[in-house]
Amino acid sequence: MDVAVTLRVNGVARSVTTDPDRPLLDVLREEFQLTGTKHGCGEGRCGACTVLLDGHPTLSCVTAVSAAHDKTITTIEGLAEGETLHPVQEAFLEAGAMQCGYCTPGMILSAVALLREKPAPTDDEIVTAMNGHICRCNGYVKILSAIRLAAGGGEGEARLGGRGSCRAVIRTSNIEH
Repeated sequence: MDVAVTLRVNGVARSVTTDPDRPLLDVLREEFQLTGTKHGCGEGRCGACTVLLDGHPTLSCVTAVSAAHDKTITTIEGLAEGETLHPVQEAFLEAGAMQCGYCTPGMILSAVALLREKPAPTDDEIVTAMNGHICRCNGYVKILSAIRLAAGGGEGEARLGGRGSCRAVIRTSNIEH
């Protein structure tokens, strides 16, 4: 049986009547046409569907829309202020931290949450926050650089101290192929 769900999406109150178990991802993309949030694995394992739910990174493909009732949701479309990109978006552009771009919205949102909590994170804290995000183009070194840059670290890649590797940003040992 469908229920009415109210969400505050990117600063705007939105309501939808739908199955309460419907994935939040589907509501954002299909009902609200917010297609920046990507459908990757559909199992909460890749991070492409990450949104901020009350400021916390949340995998929207495995989150029922009813769990988001009366909560604040930020999608990639809600980060910019008019024509001005969010500083993390700017840093990703400056560092060239994207190739195909499919994973980028989820990574940016997780980085925003990290930097709100820890404005000057260590590399290990960045790794922990980004673990679970999969970049199939293997842009991890530049992603780490971008987050460092957004944190005010200047030349992000220069601050890697030679530790920049795929292992530095994501541990894939628990991912089934």
